[in-house]
Parts: sequence; C-alpha cells; structure tokens
Amino acid sequence: MTWTPSPERYDGASFRRCGRSGLDLPPISLGMWHNFGGQDVFETGRAVIRRAFDRGVTHFDLANNYGPPFGSAEENFGLILEKDFRSHRDEMIISSKAGWDMWPGPYGKGGSRKYILASLDQSLKRMGLDYVDIFYSHRPTPDVPLEETMGALIQMHRQGKVLYVGISSYGPERTRQAARILQDAGVQLLIHQPSYSLLNRWIENELLDTLEELGTGCIAFSPLAQGLLTGKYLDGVPDASRAAAGTSFSRDMLSEENLNHVRALNDIARERGQSLAQMAIAWVLRDPRVTSALIGARNTKQLDDSLDALKNLTFSSKELEHIDRHAHEGSIDLWRGLSD
Repeated sequence: MTWTPSPERYDGASFRRCGRSGLDLPPISLGMWHNFGGQDVFETGRAVIRRAFDRGVTHFDLANNYGPPFGSAEENFGLILEKDFRSHRDEMIISSKAGWDMWPGPYGKGGSRKYILASLDQSLKRMGLDYVDIFYSHRPTPDVPLEETMGALIQMHRQGKVLYVGISSYGPERTRQAARILQDAGVQLLIHQPSYSLLNRWIENELLDTLEELGTGCIAFSPLAQGLLTGKYLDGVPDASRAAAGTSFSRDMLSEENLNHVRALNDIARERGQSLAQMAIAWVLRDPRVTSALIGARNTKQLDDSLDALKNLTFSSKELEHIDRHAHEGSIDLWRGLSD
C-alpha cells in the first residue's frame, strides 16, 4: 500500500532561519545516530520518519557511521526515501557527516581529503542520492591541516554534491578559522552542530557569540543529554537504555549528584505542564541563536512527546532562575568542543 504524507503537514509548522543564510530549518530536527541501523526494526524507524514528516519535520540528520553497523542507518534511510519520499525530496533537508571511524586502515577516519571525499561518495551511494543538502566535518582533527579538511568541503560544494557545508564539535577559535578558509573560497559556513543541553552548557562560554558574529546557524545535538533528561534514569537503569548497553552512555553520568539535579529539573517541568524531555528541548530553543534541536526517537510515541515541546517555548524569569540552580556546565556529557 502506497503511503501518502498528510496534506496538513505544514499547517501550523514553524521554521527558523539558519544564521544569515537563506535556509530555514524546523526548530526540531530528526537525528539517526541511534534507532535506525541494521540492528533496529526497519518498520519502526520508517514509521518514525513518516510521522516526523507529517508533523512538519523537514530536516533528517545522518552520518557515515550511524548504525550499528556502520553505514546501515544511511542504507535504511535510502530505502525509506525510495519507498516513501521519492516525490518529496525537494521538501527535505538531508545531512550527513564524516570524521569518526568508518572503515579499517589509515584512510577510514579523520579529516584528510582522501577520507572526507571518499566518505561522501559512499554516503550518496548508500542513500541513493545525487547530493546532500548539508555535509559536515564531524569533528576537528588537529593532526590534519584545517585547510585540507575545509578544502575537501569546498571541493564537494563546487562539484554540486553538497548544497551547504557545516562543522561539528569545533571550538570557537577553530570555528573562526574554518569560516575564514571557506569564505576565502566563496563558500559559507552554514551551520555548526555542537552538543548542548541543560547539563552541558559549554557553547555558552564563547561559541554561541562566535556563531552569531559569523552568521552561522547552530543545531544542538544531545539536547536530552543522551537520555538523562528524559527522566528514564530517575528510578534505576532500564534494560533497554544506552546506560544498560554500555555503549555511548557512561554510567558515571548517573551519579547521585547528577540525578538530584535531574529530579529537581523534573519538578520544574511538571509545574510547567511539560515532561522533562519537553522542557529540556524548549530550554535549548529559548536562545534565538539556536536554529534547531536535534533529537532521536525510538518510536512514534517518543517522537510525538518531543515535538510537543514546541507547544510551550516560553520561560519566565523565575523559571529560568530556578532552572539555572540545577542546570550546570560540567562533565555530564562527553560530547563537548573537542579542540581549538
């Protein structure tokens, strides 16, 4: 049976301009770091993507090594595109990245021209696309000249394989350097993708000011601190959680001190009539310099709960004061600005 998107998908949908570009992004974007790989249920992921599109989410974020196994999230997304979205490609912003481990040997990670360009071609093949809308340098690579990494982004942009370029997890000074190199070649640094949440506020120190100065957008990943701000860990470690799996989430994050902060934040969210996850997403979006919050979802129910954060994005000064008592910049999230 052929699936048809909701004709009302843009009714009431809102969008935010990405820096000083001409591109609008939805305030909440769907990321595929987890839940869309070869070890996940294909039809569940397909249902989430369909539901997101029906609710006005137009931006879908991937990377070469999302899975597991590596590459499988892009492969699955490519199948879903072919089955459900072939006639809607021009309504979608699709992004990918390269920087972390992908294949064996010295050319399967980092920031070299060899790796970055080969990775893009592989990603396009997996997804069945001629181009992606945004391609990121997924991380700074200090032992590779920044000119080489940015040169690879410039080359793929000139080839028409990417419409916009971005960076992820770069510190303020390296972000400025990257922007200068791109600008000299006539290419805009469209967007930066840093980790940012109530419990990981490193970008407030200097990076947000830098992005505003450059006219670069910001899309925050891990706004729920990898699940810690969903409240799922307040009464122990669920069997199906990342902490139980011991993969990208360290149990060290579940210290009693951290959990006390999360419990207090949960109380504030309840007073606002929101779930903790909804308040955490709304809080990230309170700053106009943040273009979008990047979320994941195990199922459509979890997706709907996150998207409902958009129903209340306003905070009183008293609420912000109470939140600041428990939202602190610390070592709660391992994903921070990796290098300057």
